Amino acid sequence: MVGPIPDEDRESLVRRLKAFFALLIGASAGLITSQGSATPLEVVLIALLGTAFGALVVWIVFPGTGEVERARR
Repeated sequence: MVGPIPDEDRESLVRRLKAFFALLIGASAGLITSQGSATPLEVVLIALLGTAFGALVVWIVFPGTGEVERARR
């Protein structure tokens, strides 16, 4: 039988998922920019800005840390 996921594991997973989504948004911005006539420096800068924007979006959309409040009886 499997028990509940420990809080430390849950928080670690949520942090990794948030970082993944922020990097995914940044990589997407960089790839879209590279399809135009942009220099490599511009592509890198846009990818970094896209990652910062992705972190902001993730912070707004997923505000919690994955904590689950247990009902006390």
